[in-house]
Amino acid sequence: MLASLRFERGPRLNTILSDEAVAFVADLERRFGGRRRELLDARRKAGPPRDFPVETAEVRVADWQVAPAPPALRDRRVEITGPTQPKMAVNALNSGARVWLADLEDANTPHWPNVLEGQQVLSDVARHRLEHTSPEGKHYALHDGPLAVPVVRPRGWHLDEKHLPVDGRPMTGALFDFGMHFFHNAAELVERGEGPFYYLPKMQSHLEARLWNDVFTHAQQALGIPHGTVRATVLIETVNAAFEMDEILFELRDHASGLNAGRWDYLFSMIKSFRDAGPEFVLPDRAAVTMTTPFMKAYSDLLVATCHRRGAFAMGGMAAFIPTKDPVTNEAALAKVRADKEREATAGYDGSWVAHPGLVGICAEEFGSVLGDRPNQLDRQVPATVTAADLLDVASAGGAVTEAGVRGNVSVSLRYLLAWLSGNGAAAIDNLMEDAATVEISRSQLWQWIRHGTTTDSGVVVDRHLVEGVLAEEHARLAAALDDAARTRLDQARDLFGRVALAEDYLDFLTVPAYEEYVA
Repeated sequence: MLASLRFERGPRLNTILSDEAVAFVADLERRFGGRRRELLDARRKAGPPRDFPVETAEVRVADWQVAPAPPALRDRRVEITGPTQPKMAVNALNSGARVWLADLEDANTPHWPNVLEGQQVLSDVARHRLEHTSPEGKHYALHDGPLAVPVVRPRGWHLDEKHLPVDGRPMTGALFDFGMHFFHNAAELVERGEGPFYYLPKMQSHLEARLWNDVFTHAQQALGIPHGTVRATVLIETVNAAFEMDEILFELRDHASGLNAGRWDYLFSMIKSFRDAGPEFVLPDRAAVTMTTPFMKAYSDLLVATCHRRGAFAMGGMAAFIPTKDPVTNEAALAKVRADKEREATAGYDGSWVAHPGLVGICAEEFGSVLGDRPNQLDRQVPATVTAADLLDVASAGGAVTEAGVRGNVSVSLRYLLAWLSGNGAAAIDNLMEDAATVEISRSQLWQWIRHGTTTDSGVVVDRHLVEGVLAEEHARLAAALDDAARTRLDQARDLFGRVALAEDYLDFLTVPAYEEYVA
């Protein structure tokens, strides 16, 4: 039974949603969707990691490397991230960054128009013809200088695409995102020497990486693209994946490009994995946990050491600051960005992320001071004797839980969810570019604090009553400045956030019910 589309095709979408393209992604679902469901079931049954897996020890000690990087990915010192909205895509491509992470995941809400527009934008990007005119009449077009190389991030394995059922089931969001992009653009990107390249999010095991590798192998064979043309960088943003870095690279070794330190999602995963463990796993305010915190530094050091031993790129974390017109705010924030990029470059990373074109120069300067004329520092072996205990030493974070931290988690989450429900997955909040990871860690922290009866530094117990009161206050404060339509979405944001933050049973991903109830 051919996929039955739950929408009407318009003239603009006939190319993206051609019969051939739909048949290609439906075939991916039939071949690989069952394994994906089995792996998601295995996630639910697996306990939190306590040590490196014994059954894959041979992979960790063996001598092997991933395939050499293609020319377009040899210098990745600055990568800019953002959604596939036309204006932001043009600005990212023109920014001077070496790579644009074209985000179909956490910075993009899966409203169907966004999903389809993203594919149209990526098609135009692959052909260097993207342009956009805003409602105010401002025109955006690609400049004549070097453009950032697009690397596409599809959705994680856990998300469905309900608008395209296959044999009576919603298809896998990741397979739709990858399949549509690959079908329409692989040959064009190969001819230009620009891909196709991908970022893979939210993986938890080497078996999930093996599934991606099999998808790549089949897709290349099906379209006559040489094996190994695809290159994938894996975000290590779950604690499970941190214990299987070698194994993940090994499974993808013909297609692997590197690993990325996804810091906020990693903290979210740490809380999720050890939510029922002892108080030693309770984190302080999220602002107090930095990459110099011992357990985060252990994760960071292990990533660099693993990547360089295997000939793969080590990519640093996000600088989310958005420059403002206030020179005092800018000076303090940019100094922190510079220090963070200096730390990453000297630690051995080959490049790092920024969220705004105004940060590209700082990141380029800090990595340039270490790299010099070299495109990367893959030749730099970084010894790291990181143990399982180091990775799990959450108590080393120190810091405190504060009432301001409780309120901040509620406030930023409400504002982000308001944007998300309005169709905007990348939201500027308090001079930071926030995505879905913001809400995931914020609601997880509140759930953890309530579960453990955590006391703030001022002696207040974080319980359901406290969070309910803060939620009501922040909702009222925000609602006062909104029109009726926005207040309705804010009500939805409050209800959704309250349900997951205050639930008796922890929900793995907030975006799943958000999609099912408000988007699909």
